[in-house]
Amino acid sequence: MPHGELLVEFGEAMLRGDTQRRARARDAIHATLGAAALVDAAAIVASFNAVVKVADASGIPLEDFKADATADLRAELGLEKLNHLAS
Repeated sequence: MPHGELLVEFGEAMLRGDTQRRARARDAIHATLGAAALVDAAAIVASFNAVVKVADASGIPLEDFKADATADLRAELGLEKLNHLAS
């Protein structure tokens, strides 16, 4: 894919990077591909991020690694009590 590495870095930076990494990624997309491509890339990242949140909120089972990583927080917040779909 043309500019695939640049686009992957943009997505990773937006979801996992610090402020400086995000700024570098935005600047690189803008300088290389232009303003319209920057808007498109940002929309794609936002869309994928939203789809994951909708899937999580709809009751799709939590992956094991997420369950392990969030066990203490879920217990502290009492989130398991909210799982009325559990049988």
